[in-house]
Parts: sequence; C-alpha cells; structure tokens
Amino acid sequence: MEHGGDLLSYEKYYDGELIDYSSNINPLGPPKGLEKVLIDGFKNIQSYPDIKYRRLKKSIANYLSCSENNTIIGNGAVELIDNFIILANRVLVSTPSFSEYEKRAIIHGKEVIRIPYNLDFTIDILTIGNKIQKGDLIILGNPNNPTGLRIDKIELIMLYNVINKSGAYLLLDEAFFEFCPIDYDSIELFRQTNYENLGIIRAATKFFALPGIRLGYGCTSIELVEKISKIELPWSINSFAEAAGNFIFSDKGYIEESKRYVEKERQYMHKELSKLSNIKVFLTETNYILIKLLKWDEEYVFNFFLKRGIVIRKCSSFIGLNHHYIRVAIKNRENNKRLIEIFNELECM
Repeated sequence: MEHGGDLLSYEKYYDGELIDYSSNINPLGPPKGLEKVLIDGFKNIQSYPDIKYRRLKKSIANYLSCSENNTIIGNGAVELIDNFIILANRVLVSTPSFSEYEKRAIIHGKEVIRIPYNLDFTIDILTIGNKIQKGDLIILGNPNNPTGLRIDKIELIMLYNVINKSGAYLLLDEAFFEFCPIDYDSIELFRQTNYENLGIIRAATKFFALPGIRLGYGCTSIELVEKISKIELPWSINSFAEAAGNFIFSDKGYIEESKRYVEKERQYMHKELSKLSNIKVFLTETNYILIKLLKWDEEYVFNFFLKRGIVIRKCSSFIGLNHHYIRVAIKNRENNKRLIEIFNELECM
C-alpha cells in the first residue's frame, strides 16, 4: 500500500461499508454550498478555463495573504511538486516522507539524496547543510507525512538560511497546514525574503475534503513563478476545480469549525491510544497519528482491523519505517470510538 484511500482493493474482505482510516480527510466533509456551485458550473464545461486562471489566483492569493504574482496552481499538490523537481539538479528528501517526492525525482532522472530524520523525527540541519549544493531541491513535509510533525519555527529559519546561501531551493509541502495549531504561518514568516529559492505548497485535498477535485496551490518567488510557467501543462485545472477554488476559501466559518473539531478529536485520540501498553503513539500536529506496534507487525494489525470494517495505513512503504508502524486518520467521534474499541480488543489478544 503506497498510498492511502484504496478501499476498492479491500471491500471484498468485509461484508459492509468500510471506514477509511488510511486516508486523512477532514471528517466534516466539504464546505456547505459547494455542491450547488459545482452543479451551477456544469455549463462552463463547454468552454476552456481561463488559461491564466486570473480569478482563481486572486482567490488563492487572498486566502494565503500573498501577491497574485507569487501564486502558483496545479492539478493537486503533486503536480506542483513535479514542476519544482523538473527545475532541480538533484533532489534531497528526508525520510520517512511522502513517497512521491522520490518517485517523481526518479521519473525525471534526478539523483536522489536521502537524509534520515533524527530519531525524534526532527530535521537534521547539519547533514542537510553538508550535502546541499547549488541548484539542489530539498522537499520537506510541514507537517510531515507520516510523522505528523511540523518543523520548529527557529529550525525552519535556520534551515532556509543554509539552503538559500547555498544557492539551492527549499520546497515545503504543507498539504496538512490548516489542521495544525497556529504557531506560525510559513507564508507570513518568509514574506520579507520575497520567497527567494523557496516554494510553499498547499492543497484543497485534505482540509477541504476534496481529493477528487485535484487542486493544489502555493506561493513562491516571482522568478520561480516564471520558470514554472514555462514547463507547466496548460489548462491543468479543470472547470470544476476552478469553481471550487473560487468558493471554498471564503467560508471562514467552515475553516474555524474544522480546526476546532480536529483539535478536539486529536486530543481525544492521543489520550485514549496512549493508554494502551502494546503500542507507542507519537505526538502529532495534524489529522493523523503514527503508531509503533510493540507486539505485532503491520500485516497482522491491518487484517485485524479489516475484518472489523476499518482500513488503516501500513507504513513499511515509507522509507525509514519498518513493518512495525501504522498510521491512522482522525475522524468523527463515533468512528474514533470504534477505532479505539478495536485497539482495546487487539490489546487483549
């Protein structure tokens, strides 16, 4: 299982509706009113979208509090990551992390340099500084997938200064940004740098519960915006994704409610799971939890949950983790209670 959300592969093993704990989507679902916007937008499929996406970029720029001239968009965050990789000489990744960083680099024939996280899953700034060269790209999840941790603010500033001084590039994948406690906003943090040698990517996929829309967006320097514009595919954002992007960012009530809900469930899940003696529960700052299995391997636990109607994420596909790690999403209270009940049942085995 290289990615979560693949329920079709497992539905034959359970007589009923599976609950997907392998995919980390906002449990509240998409913003209210979006369905009508998409239905009303059906008429637009007979025309090409604006090839420059001027209205969409304005909507995103307002949401991110950056200039439209610094805004980039793509068919999901992965397309934006792919574009940055195309421009790089080599690609540095910290492990464990999202597999597509390395996979896209290999597809484009780029040399990949792996730099493991420290044992506590914090970044190894010293090793990065020793490895980085001019023209390199280092990609970091912030928060990282699957560990759930953000980069410390001071360490992030230090890291950026090291990378920028080397003439390399830092790409922050912040697909789960909105789920995190508000300690810093990297777009605000680096505003004074004009995002030189820096890209910050986010997406509608997770927080806005729109994985099927495929809308990625972000902020970078004007120089990199121009370079990306020369290699990106035209019309990569379809009419429905454009309509969604022009609607979702203005729903402040939904955004605040989602943040409060996930924070409450995150605390509940971590507290309850930490009571169990046969697992180690890692701290998280987002809507999923990394767990180390102290008594079983991932395959046994995966099948144990599957037989009870829940699909969890096996983590051995993440470079740097072995067969004793799993990841679970944070969902609504009813499903979270069910997940914890099954963990308690497992504890007694």
